[in-house]
Amino acid sequence: MGTGKSLKMKRSLELQRTQRSRSLGTGSVVFDCFEAALGAEVRIWSYTQPRYQKELNLTQQLPDCRGLEVRDSIQSCWALPGLNVSADGDDVRLVLDVPEEMRFGLSLYWNQVPGPAKPWWHRNLTGPQTITLNHTDLVPCLCIQVWPLEPDSVRTSICPFREDPRAHRNLWRAARLQLLPPRAWRLDAPCSLPAEATLCWQAPDGGPCQPLVPPLPRENVTVNKALEFPLLKGHPNICVQVSTWEKQELQECLWADSLGPLKDDMLLVETRGPQDNRSLCALESSGCTPLLSRASTRAARLGGPLLQDVQSGQCLQLWDDDLGALWACPMEKYIHRRWALVWLACLLLAAVLFLLLLLKKNHVKGWLRLLKEDVRAGAAARSRAALLLYSADDAGFERLVGALASALFQLPLRVAVDLWSRRELSAQGPLAWFHAQRRQTLQEGGVVVLLFSPGAVALCREWLQDATSAAGAHGPHDAFAASLSCLLPDFLQGRAPGRYVGAYFDRLLSPDAVPALFRSVPVFSLPSQLPDFLGTLQGPAAPRPWRLAERAEQVSRALQPALDSCFRAPGTGRGMGPEAENRT
Repeated sequence: MGTGKSLKMKRSLELQRTQRSRSLGTGSVVFDCFEAALGAEVRIWSYTQPRYQKELNLTQQLPDCRGLEVRDSIQSCWALPGLNVSADGDDVRLVLDVPEEMRFGLSLYWNQVPGPAKPWWHRNLTGPQTITLNHTDLVPCLCIQVWPLEPDSVRTSICPFREDPRAHRNLWRAARLQLLPPRAWRLDAPCSLPAEATLCWQAPDGGPCQPLVPPLPRENVTVNKALEFPLLKGHPNICVQVSTWEKQELQECLWADSLGPLKDDMLLVETRGPQDNRSLCALESSGCTPLLSRASTRAARLGGPLLQDVQSGQCLQLWDDDLGALWACPMEKYIHRRWALVWLACLLLAAVLFLLLLLKKNHVKGWLRLLKEDVRAGAAARSRAALLLYSADDAGFERLVGALASALFQLPLRVAVDLWSRRELSAQGPLAWFHAQRRQTLQEGGVVVLLFSPGAVALCREWLQDATSAAGAHGPHDAFAASLSCLLPDFLQGRAPGRYVGAYFDRLLSPDAVPALFRSVPVFSLPSQLPDFLGTLQGPAAPRPWRLAERAEQVSRALQPALDSCFRAPGTGRGMGPEAENRT
């Protein structure tokens, strides 16, 4: 033991001996030195002869390395690691100021009161070190202990987050209420909480939970300790509120899992006075309404029946003592009675409407006929499928085709286009994908739309001149080039009318540029001939002309931004946009 440490103990004991020797009137004994650990509590017990006639008990708390005098005089305190805590945004930095290559232990623990410390994190490290903690890990009882990895080393402990507002918020977030069978509960939290708990009644309408104080008193909460419910039976609407002096922090309806969801029961509070005087009131959001009163609440309107339910034993008794009792009365039968009145009112309203319809029979027939036509037209439009085929001349033309497909889809039409099926194209190949889409479209009574562009016209001419070279000169996603081998036989053998429709965009292609072979089917200029184009797509069940004109206007507005982008800059080659000029 160091000299400074023994002198410190000697001075302390001599001071205590001097104070006590005056009362005993005897001599004194001085201990020069004895073994004791830093920061330990030393108890000295002395007695006289004959034994136990007079006793002298002395308890002395020895200083640790945090005292300046001891730190300078005792060698084992010189190498104590230094610890600083600093904030870095949402993080907290623990900076350990220790010599190079010094090995030390670091422990983070929860200093719970009551109860022993609960370790949370422990590491053996080599200094110096900087440890980063997330702000969500902070709680008020989180303490830090550091010590050199040497035999009988002195440990330094600090708890720097006791007053940190973030730590207190995290503590309430980590707190949990738990139901313990049969009728007990517990508040689980890493640190002690200065809070009170009370029971409350939660109605299923989402209003505030009504505290049951009185008759049930508030109770101080001890964390991690089971507390008994002062109840006879559990109920899903009984909840626990935990609050501080500032505000409510936690609320949990602990029986909701075991007894099911909240019930539409009415809680009756019975108060017992002297000479067996009793009164009943119903707990509502506005307060406790006396039964058989003239208030305009549900409990007052049903006061008589509820009182009969209590007397006949139809209500569940939750609590009972000399001061009063709590009853939970089911309200299901009263709710069913109310819904019966609602259904009766609906039936009367339906009968009145039926009589009015009979009086206005001719007008109703005309209205039903118009409605039937609109429904048929809508059903036919939804059932019509359209397969769009085009040549991907450039990115601007692809955007224009995508805008047309989206506008047709909103009519609504069931549109198929390779822009929306690139994954299937890669997996199946353009030719197989086109075969499957064409077969499905024609089997469902749909139509195949050929969108002609300078690139598409060039492909058709190449195919007509030399089908072998044209088939292999295009990319893996060019469905138009792959489809020509299937399209041309339909046109050459006269099977195209009624199954195919052609279209091209104004200013992009002249009408004479469309190959003569494809003029055996209707070919429309867009957007100038949009009404006729939409009427052909929707088939025999196309809507009336004024409705068709409205839909054509919608499609035209949807196409306009893509058209403006496509024709903003002059192009050359197969496309009209700036991307087409780069491709050539």
